[in-house]
Amino acid sequence: MDKNTWIGFLIIAAIIVGFTMLNRPSKEELAERQRVQDSISLMRMAEAEAQRISDSLQLVAGTTATQPEQKVTEEQMQERIQAAYGSFAPAATGEEKWVTLENEHLRLTLSTRGGRIEQAELLDYHASGDSINPLSLFRGDESSFGFTLITANNRILQTANMFFTPVACEEPNKAILRLPTSAEDAWLDYVYELSEDFMVHLSLEPHNMQTELAQNINSLELQWNQLIPQQEQGRKFEERYAQLQYMCVGGEMEKLSESKDDSQKESGHVKWIGYKDQFFSTVLIADDAFTSSQFTSTVQSKYSGYIKEYTAKTSVPFDLTGKTLTGFRFYCGPNHYHTLKAYDAGVEKENRLYLNKLVPLGWKIVSWINTGLIIPMFDLFTGWGLHIGIVILLMTIVIKLIILPFVFVSYKSSAKMRALKPQIDAINEKFPADKMQERQQATMQLYRQAGVSPMSGCLPMLFQFPVLMAMFWFLPTAIELRGKSLWWAHDLSTYDAVFHWSFNIPLLGDHLSLFCLLMTICNIGYTYITMQSQATDPNMKFMKYMMYAMPLMFLFIFNDYAAGLSYYYLVSLFFTIFQTMIFRWTLDDKKMLAEMEENKKKKAGKPKSGFMQRLENMQREQQRLAREQAKSAYKRR
Repeated sequence: MDKNTWIGFLIIAAIIVGFTMLNRPSKEELAERQRVQDSISLMRMAEAEAQRISDSLQLVAGTTATQPEQKVTEEQMQERIQAAYGSFAPAATGEEKWVTLENEHLRLTLSTRGGRIEQAELLDYHASGDSINPLSLFRGDESSFGFTLITANNRILQTANMFFTPVACEEPNKAILRLPTSAEDAWLDYVYELSEDFMVHLSLEPHNMQTELAQNINSLELQWNQLIPQQEQGRKFEERYAQLQYMCVGGEMEKLSESKDDSQKESGHVKWIGYKDQFFSTVLIADDAFTSSQFTSTVQSKYSGYIKEYTAKTSVPFDLTGKTLTGFRFYCGPNHYHTLKAYDAGVEKENRLYLNKLVPLGWKIVSWINTGLIIPMFDLFTGWGLHIGIVILLMTIVIKLIILPFVFVSYKSSAKMRALKPQIDAINEKFPADKMQERQQATMQLYRQAGVSPMSGCLPMLFQFPVLMAMFWFLPTAIELRGKSLWWAHDLSTYDAVFHWSFNIPLLGDHLSLFCLLMTICNIGYTYITMQSQATDPNMKFMKYMMYAMPLMFLFIFNDYAAGLSYYYLVSLFFTIFQTMIFRWTLDDKKMLAEMEENKKKKAGKPKSGFMQRLENMQREQQRLAREQAKSAYKRR
């Protein structure tokens, strides 16, 4: 090998070594990787140990399946419990008891089995079809919550399977559930404190646990599982909004799929985990942060009575000495924008929770319109004590007035194009289809002389589109519509079915919503009026049919949507038709045509604008190139 070859090898080796050095993980990254691997191993050991303990306790209960005649004595029972639980043997068995915390909005039932919240009831709300009992976010075994403990003798225990002891507490809306040990002065307390709203604080307070738990513990593995019951009439629509969401430290929201089974691992720090339904959520908020998290969302069977099942496995810091307490907050309440946003009032930006992001308000620009215009307007009208139907009606009027100038410009542009149709037809006859560029050039010249811009009819529609989309996002998620009736619709937050059938029609389902049907009929009527007032090419009959097909498509799209949204579109269409009729009465085609002819005379001697001149130059250049290509093709023949 020559000198250059050796130099090449040395350069390649230097690049490889340098790249390896630059990409070598830091000590902190290596430590984090090791901790994650340890956490995974710990979870596997915990599952195996939990199964072993379960098998042991089955023996404790009486007999085995293979030897039913062999009874377990009381002494053998205690020995097996002691072997399985060590110093936590006093918590292995017991009698389940319940403690209740309640304020004017929320009732929580705490169970001594696992020290968990067994039931959360919202006293201001009811499930669909039940006007008596409070709405339950979860009850019984629909939710499980617990930590993995490693004892001093290397036993792996799950607090969800252990029995706590209630401790007397004189403070109102405060409960202490104690996990006892065989040592008289060593225990772990779960301290619950219910606030005046929908938030409850949970604090883990260890007392002399240094001798009962492994000394190297600096974090606890948390397992939280919850089934989400169907609360609304429209399951299909409710599924669209039921979603596991979590907020990373720094304010970045992450979501799991709402339409299919999904799982996700998060190696970064997580501030809170939200188990979300259409109108209600259970949110677990860490005082510090969650780390090494794994989330799972599973869609439930249609006939199970549940929408989703959510699971979170994560880690939280834990101080054995109790000097630094491990704390959480549970939010059990409605997805109400102002209620959720109030938790950030007066809080520094880096410490804000941003729970209001649980309320879906659309894309960024649409969300700005919702928070800056739609929600304040909705609050204003509802604050007057008006019926929700009147509120939506007033909002429709205000929105129509806001976008009225844009609609008028669009309609006037269409009217001008209609008035110029005879002259455009004359141009089309003068220039046949094989001279399309000349036809376009003559048409653009006519528009320029008449003072008409084809784009002026499209741009105003783009300005009003975000406002329409804001209402599309806001109304189906507004919990204020839930349970509110209007005429035949008993609940404006779901569909208002007036016809049911036992079979399923593709895209339509098993019902027909009346507000949606009326909206479709009104939309077809508006399309007819619009088509009559517009200049259309008789050769484009397909486009005419498509204009009528679109309203029919809305029937299938909105049949499952909230009746409040269909009602808004129905009222909006009535106002649109009314506006169109007024425009037709106020705008005279002959008068507009005379004005455009006057514009032609005024602009006849004026030089063309720079844009129009460049456009015509480009068209002439295209014509020249086309002629040259045609000549070249003819010569090649």
